[in-house]
Amino acid sequence: MKLGIVGLPNVGKSTLFNSLTKAGADVANYPFCTIDPNVGIVPVPDERIRLLGDMYHSKKVTPAVIEFVDIAGLVKGASKGEGLGNQFLANIRETDAIVHVVRCFEDENVTHVDGTVDPLRDIETINMELIFADLEVLERRISKVARTARMDKEAAKELALLNRVKDLLENGKPASALEVEDEEEEKLLRGFSLLTAKPVIYACNVSEDDLADDGASNAGVAKVREYAAENGSEVFVICAKIEAEISELDEEDKKVFLEDLGLSESGLDKLVKASYSTLGLMSFLTAGEDETRAWTIKIGTKAPQAAGKIHTDFERGFIKAEVVNYEVLLREGSLAAAREKGLVGMQGKDYVVKDGDVILFRFNV
Repeated sequence: MKLGIVGLPNVGKSTLFNSLTKAGADVANYPFCTIDPNVGIVPVPDERIRLLGDMYHSKKVTPAVIEFVDIAGLVKGASKGEGLGNQFLANIRETDAIVHVVRCFEDENVTHVDGTVDPLRDIETINMELIFADLEVLERRISKVARTARMDKEAAKELALLNRVKDLLENGKPASALEVEDEEEEKLLRGFSLLTAKPVIYACNVSEDDLADDGASNAGVAKVREYAAENGSEVFVICAKIEAEISELDEEDKKVFLEDLGLSESGLDKLVKASYSTLGLMSFLTAGEDETRAWTIKIGTKAPQAAGKIHTDFERGFIKAEVVNYEVLLREGSLAAAREKGLVGMQGKDYVVKDGDVILFRFNV
């Protein structure tokens, strides 16, 4: 999973990126501090694999990972060369989703690029810059495809789709609002790598005081939640400053720190949940002496395709999947004990993998 982080300058974007990835991007109270795209790989917090790893005394415990790409803050007019962010938009075209960091806190010591804090105005500014960036891409593509569209049915179909998307964007709507007619159109649309076609997750950056009630008393957060609900997007509340402090702690101290703040989970935990929900993802697990590992797949994936995540030979030569829920396996203490009680299922090619399944694949190539 690859997520691109966007936002105006000074909204806490790079502070959040640093705390998530500990990658050390420059952070300062002035616009355009991040002048190169920063990339960080973050393990997905998952207690299930830690517990299974302990049970199996695994030599290696491998979590699923998220790749974050952070670019320079975007400003109004970025598409016309204002600021630096537009130079780096290409770096997030290959991401699966966009995390839009929105400032929902007042602080006279942290300047706002537009002078005042207004979450919906900020969202609109970013949306328009993403639309303008996509229009540039579309216009180049239309110019190229139009040359062959008269003689080529496939090119003609693509040109028609490109023009429909262009009309949407010119009316201030994202490419995600397009109603595709069939799978072929959906595939074509994905191939354009449009920024506005990607799902968006809003990260409301609040002060420490607003964190305990999850931003319930923050008017800006309420507006973002309402906007996100209308647009089918996920929202989570963070305090980038607190995340920066959490990132310096080990697991035990982190738990104590969160409890002292009256919190049950960190911003990273919230982001992971929002990302998995937005992208329709889940994890199945494999466990043993050599390695215990989490594997990320789409919800609804069948056993052979899940096996293919591990190795293509597993999918090609799939015979059966031996499946047990991780809670059952932990409770029984071993796969053999779970088998004896009839708690392990032998599943075939039509089995739809569930979140938290521990699977032993049987295959023959």
